[in-house]
Amino acid sequence: MLKRFCVLLLVSFLASCIPSKDLIYLQGEPITKKNVYKLNNEPYRLQVDDVLTIDLKAEDEKIVALFKKSNNINQQNANTGGFENGTSAQTGYRIDRHGNIRLPRIGEINVLGYTTKEVRLKLEEELLKYFKDKETFFVTVNLSGIKYTVIGEIEDPGPKVIYQTNVSILDAISNSGDIKITGNKKKVELWRNRKKYVLDLTKATIFDSEVFYIHPNDYINVPALKQKSWGTGTTGLQSLTTLVSIFTLVTSTILLVRNL
Repeated sequence: MLKRFCVLLLVSFLASCIPSKDLIYLQGEPITKKNVYKLNNEPYRLQVDDVLTIDLKAEDEKIVALFKKSNNINQQNANTGGFENGTSAQTGYRIDRHGNIRLPRIGEINVLGYTTKEVRLKLEEELLKYFKDKETFFVTVNLSGIKYTVIGEIEDPGPKVIYQTNVSILDAISNSGDIKITGNKKKVELWRNRKKYVLDLTKATIFDSEVFYIHPNDYINVPALKQKSWGTGTTGLQSLTTLVSIFTLVTSTILLVRNL
């Protein structure tokens, strides 16, 4: 009986350890697919709650000043102009639930489903009411950051913002403190518009995924490995310690029963 128990103990130990292949990112080689490359390089179309940074520059400082949110303009910065003097979500233009942003002088403009380039062209047409031609001013439109949420087996879960225009799934994970050893890197879930994508971050082919680059308001869920629910430990030493404790308890119980 003791021999059988030792065999069972060994099998349990081997099963409870997390294989190194489940812990290493980007194994193998990516295989570039033209259709996926096209998907990853399509311009992003704006959604509700996205935040835009809009900057206007022109030689005519008086006209530029009309488009400032605040009339308290520092003379030193007046020549730079712009709708916005910052790039954070607090100072940008948030798209409301109707798909609009509200700009000084211009008023409300619907930008839902537009690319940032299309918004810029739309604004240029509106600004021609105040400037002679497009050569007399320069306007830029950018996303002020990409907001996403990470939950599950991650070191630092919760809502995050990265102030870049392109953010990969790897950027998002590393910005959240990396995946815990108990997290399943092979089945990371990305939720976008109520659609679930499952990503294997241990494979280099992740670079070819159509959702390699995240979008604003994406949700990332890192599920736990089955070893966590077993409670046997996440490393070989932890598993061995747990199983030795069980073995000691069972052996002591058997000896105690025999001596009764």
